[in-house]
Amino acid sequence: MAETEFPRPIVTVDIVLLTLREERLHVALLPRAAEPFANMAALIGGYVHTDEDADAGAAVKRILKAKAGLNGIFFEQLKTFASASRDPRDWSVSITYFALVSQDVLDEAGVTLELRPAEAPGELPFDHADIIKAALERLRGKGAYSTIPARLLPEVFTMSELQAIYETVMGEKLDQSAFRRKINDLNILEEVEGEKRQTERARRPTTLYRLKAPLAVFDRRI
Repeated sequence: MAETEFPRPIVTVDIVLLTLREERLHVALLPRAAEPFANMAALIGGYVHTDEDADAGAAVKRILKAKAGLNGIFFEQLKTFASASRDPRDWSVSITYFALVSQDVLDEAGVTLELRPAEAPGELPFDHADIIKAALERLRGKGAYSTIPARLLPEVFTMSELQAIYETVMGEKLDQSAFRRKINDLNILEEVEGEKRQTERARRPTTLYRLKAPLAVFDRRI
């Protein structure tokens, strides 16, 4: 048999789109339009289009725009899930990604997505529960050594909001003084001049910050 005659697997990308809601990480899901598992909530994903996608990342951008109305958000490749049993239709390969977006940006996108707690997403098709679990493990591991968690915040945020998002991602409480000292030492933020925000907890308007660079990696744990 010639090599070109071998059956080819199904090739898709699946995206674990995470956002913060009610101080918990939530994953965005969409109902499947067709069998198998028609109408069941699933990860945002789709087939790779070999005629228009230059690579898997291009497929992610296309699918996020088409199905979630999102452009220019942070995403990173997670791993490949591939087997003869993960999809009842045929041998299947899914190149998976995790993406982070603030609730504000998600709301502005205007697409209705189902948000479920990422740690307890309920029944899902295929191996999507395993993909979400892998994404959370990656986010927690990388989050302690990078500014990735800040991608869950709006562009401008308070120091307290930044600490809260790290605590959510890492699943632990952080000492406020030590956290602020580390953030200052890492020199990853810039103050937003001329803007402050009044919060319920603070007696005075609070200083606002933004990231100096879209992504920074640290040589030590936050």
